[in-house]
Amino acid sequence: MDTNKNRSDEIEIDLREVFLLLLSRLWLIILVGILTAAVGFGISAFLIRPTYQSTTKIYILNKQDENTVTYSDVQLGTQLTKDYAQLITSRLVLEKVIEELRLRNMAYEDMLRKVSVTALTDTRILSITVSDHDPVLAMNIANSIRENAAVHIKNVMDIEAVNVAETANLPTQKASPSVAKWVLGGGSIGAFLVIAITLLVYFLDDTIKTSDDVEKYLGLSTLALIPSNVQRKKK
Repeated sequence: MDTNKNRSDEIEIDLREVFLLLLSRLWLIILVGILTAAVGFGISAFLIRPTYQSTTKIYILNKQDENTVTYSDVQLGTQLTKDYAQLITSRLVLEKVIEELRLRNMAYEDMLRKVSVTALTDTRILSITVSDHDPVLAMNIANSIRENAAVHIKNVMDIEAVNVAETANLPTQKASPSVAKWVLGGGSIGAFLVIAITLLVYFLDDTIKTSDDVEKYLGLSTLALIPSNVQRKKK
């Protein structure tokens, strides 16, 4: 019981020392955090080229009967959305877009990296999002993909129609980088590094500094203390 109590006491004392140590370094933690947050702001605001996103949406209609839309039509259309997504990003469609917009320096692989296709849950609406450094070009690419993909899907899948649910927008705000995330991330990294270095130095330092350390680590009692100013006078 006594042994466990002593160990518990030592742990509590260590935690208190660590807390007091970090508290004494609080000004440094805050200062470095502010500096690294400022660095993150500078990088995100001035060094990284902003990216804009434009989104267009299409509604795919697959009728079994010319006059009515049945529940099986809806269910089948939902199941085929992955097929539609593959057709939208196919080489035929994207190379046609490159040709129409006269993007001669852009390869199919480059265009493919700009495009993402997602299906809205339990619907036959597909969302086509294009990312580019030029907001106008992002909008034009999205609209061109929608138009060419509609023709390609109707020819391949032999479906009734691909309707425009939403035309591509002209983005006015950048999608990335997020200045707030960079500032928060930079500040957090700076503060964490200061805390980590402080704790590392603390745990690696095994020198005896006070009479309490002598009693705690060596199990000896100190008989007297000689003030440092007395030592200087003798010298």
